[in-house]
Amino acid sequence: MGELTRGQRLQIMLSPAELRALDTWRFNTRMPSRASAIRELLKRGLAADGFFEAEEGLSSKNFSILND
Repeated sequence: MGELTRGQRLQIMLSPAELRALDTWRFNTRMPSRASAIRELLKRGLAADGFFEAEEGLSSKNFSILND
């Protein structure tokens, strides 16, 4: 197997609706795992936004996959 180059673990909490959206997208695009789906979505989101860097002072409640 190849050497794992991802040295950081990131844990996130999702609402049931966010998890359903993630899993639906993952299965429709045939991603092998939730982790790979999240990495791909992060890559696409950062590229679409021209590499977004969060402003100081924002909390996690300001960011969500879905606008619930």
